[in-house]
Amino acid sequence: METKYCKESKVIQTHRVFPFDLNPFGYLFGGKLMTYIDDAASISVSRHCRRGAVTASVDHLNFLHPLHANHSCCVESFISGVHHRSMEVFVKVIGEDLVTGERYLAASCFITYVAIVSFMNEDPNFQVPFVVPESAEEKAVCEGYEQRREKKVLERKEAKQFQQNLSIELPWSE
Repeated sequence: METKYCKESKVIQTHRVFPFDLNPFGYLFGGKLMTYIDDAASISVSRHCRRGAVTASVDHLNFLHPLHANHSCCVESFISGVHHRSMEVFVKVIGEDLVTGERYLAASCFITYVAIVSFMNEDPNFQVPFVVPESAEEKAVCEGYEQRREKKVLERKEAKQFQQNLSIELPWSE
């Protein structure tokens, strides 16, 4: 089986937090940060498997510290686990006060993507490459992948059962 190192999928994007990116409380709007996160993670996925993939879930997105105007928002991502056609991406967000240079962990999460047959690669017989961690951080993040995956499989079954009770009727259309 083909293997790739975590560093081969690493993405680092840095953005300045502008006043028009803020929510009413003066912090970076959470949806804007989620866009940055999904963008960086999707590039990690493309670097890892070189094919089309779709976001399947965002797991445990933790907003740890607010990002203020004129701070920077550095989004780092890399592949942290794979299973046949699915890939887990670890994402951390580091804020920086651009005046003082103080850095802080602003957010972290795991995102799961599923590789699909698409215009990027039409071969239906594929498996995504295995991932190999090297740095201490990569090893710490990757070592929990199998437990997270098992937990996610159970949560997906529970979610499917729960979703059977949800209505798709619009309240005003009755």
